[in-house]
Amino acid sequence: MTAGAEMVRIKEVQTLSDSWYVLKKTRFELRRRNGTWQELTRETYDRGNGSTILLYNLARRTVILTRQFRYPAFVNGHSGMLIEAPAGLLDEASPADRIRAEAEEETGFRIFDVKQIFEAFMSPGSVTERLYFFVAAYDSEHRLSAGGGNEAEGEDIEVLEMTIDDAMDAIARGEIQDGKTIMLLQYALLHLFPA
Repeated sequence: MTAGAEMVRIKEVQTLSDSWYVLKKTRFELRRRNGTWQELTRETYDRGNGSTILLYNLARRTVILTRQFRYPAFVNGHSGMLIEAPAGLLDEASPADRIRAEAEEETGFRIFDVKQIFEAFMSPGSVTERLYFFVAAYDSEHRLSAGGGNEAEGEDIEVLEMTIDDAMDAIARGEIQDGKTIMLLQYALLHLFPA
């Protein structure tokens, strides 16, 4: 059974916060598989959709990642300094256009041929965001700046170049804990880098 309008009846929507992104509380009825209706209440956090990308160099067997402070990880017992693939919200742009701009802003590399590999909901129990996943080759001659992100937005991003093997070892050691990055690195190991 696939969900759709015939399975959900919205009863009430309340905006709880609209200061950074939108947090809503919704009361609705959901038709269960047996045909009965059950009333539920859920909160959803709408931050918009986003894109993420893994830059890779086949000849050198390297990838470009970033490291930056993430407050939500910090308050959950982590140092807050997460190693990640470049990513950003779409902000009205197409996923491919947005990730090209975001990759250049964060890493300093201008990329041209981006390939969308899949899309996924990263935390569908509470966050509405759909994330578009891309890969693209990079070369040192396409590096236009040091990267580092947008300082006005509070970004202070360190650019990391790692071999694919070192990146996979960093996952195993718990040094890379960002879900989207783990997914991209596993994709790269399976589909981009020859054994």
